[in-house]
Amino acid sequence: MVSRAVVEKLSERGCGDALAPDPCGGAGSGKVMDFHAVQHAITADSMEGMRSPEDHLVAVREAVPPRRVVAVPLVDTPGRILARDIIAQHPSPRFDNSQMDGFALSAQQVSQAPAEFSVGETLAAGTDPDGPYPSGIGDRIVPIMTGAKVPRGTAAIVPVEACDPPSFPAPGAMIRVTTAPVPGQFIRAKGSDIAAGQPLLRAGTVLGPVAVGVLAGQNLADVEVLERARVIICTGGAEIGGTGTAGIPDANGPMLEALCERAGIEVVARLHTDDDPARLRADLAAAVESCSPTAVITSGGISAGKFEVVRRMLAGSGWFGHVDQQPGGPQGLASFQGVPVICLPGNPVSTLVSFRLFVAPVLGTAPETLTMPLAEDTPGLPTRDQFLRGRLTTRGAQPVGGAGSHLLAQALGADCLIRIPAPGGLVAGDHVQVHRL
Repeated sequence: MVSRAVVEKLSERGCGDALAPDPCGGAGSGKVMDFHAVQHAITADSMEGMRSPEDHLVAVREAVPPRRVVAVPLVDTPGRILARDIIAQHPSPRFDNSQMDGFALSAQQVSQAPAEFSVGETLAAGTDPDGPYPSGIGDRIVPIMTGAKVPRGTAAIVPVEACDPPSFPAPGAMIRVTTAPVPGQFIRAKGSDIAAGQPLLRAGTVLGPVAVGVLAGQNLADVEVLERARVIICTGGAEIGGTGTAGIPDANGPMLEALCERAGIEVVARLHTDDDPARLRADLAAAVESCSPTAVITSGGISAGKFEVVRRMLAGSGWFGHVDQQPGGPQGLASFQGVPVICLPGNPVSTLVSFRLFVAPVLGTAPETLTMPLAEDTPGLPTRDQFLRGRLTTRGAQPVGGAGSHLLAQALGADCLIRIPAPGGLVAGDHVQVHRL
């Protein structure tokens, strides 16, 4: 039991039927990594060493083990990552069907129109036309509803609005087709959307509502996806959450939990620590044993100060240094009882930016990076890339709020991060990388 720090263990949810691990679909690089080898490599870096954001992202990917493949009901797949390629087993549409409420005409009848015709029995959607029309269209044109399978010999569909009267009379009545139909009009051809054997979705696709609809059209009840990453969030420092006049509210813990939910990462426990490394070690050990997380995400305690509790507790088990960016320069990557620990800086905007760049793409999902013009002149920094909070507008990427790593409220209107490469000095219209939040 964790007794000396505040730990909130969150509800545990089943992940479906576990299948064998997929070598092509992991939480990180998609290959099983020897974390001790990674740890040795990153420990060799000096504290003064500077990584690029790209190098640090690679290191995080390599530190995180692959996730299992699980089968889940189709209705539970939105936001999940597809584990394997899916090939269409059925064409869509599955048969030629009517695009309109109207009348099905044979090739001979099409050649005669405009003309009067006798009307046959109506075909509703879901009716097999071989019942009432076993030989296909005969002398009578066929009233047919939208989505209905067309009878054999259908050359065109004429909308009911192009008939006189514009209605569906009883079988045997006469009706006039007032236009000259074009062969093939208003017939939705079998396989015109999806051909059987066609690749539908590739492994790694984040499933959304359209994908769910397409898969339902293939009669798939269950889908193989990557198991959700399970994380412990650790925030704190003696000053965080305190009630005294110098205390600071814990904004990062709730924000990280919300960020995890948006990225499809399951938070299995929240831990708050003070400045005591021994206490943090004991509490984190209990939480890891209880929750079996994929990774631990910490916020704060990794810089060069006297009370950097996370760095002190994990000293010798990972890399702590700087990434060539602002905000979010201090970063760490370590291992604790075989579990990767992704150590983010503690200023709230630094936590936000670091999560989007180094956690969401590895443990969950993140939108594709865009390239688009800047909406206004932006100075940037002379020696480091800057990730400004921004908003996507019709004029391009518009910076929002100040650059300071404590200005969280000024990020309220942001929907992206704008990367301003060193040495800065960009002007409106220059193209930049944009990471959507």
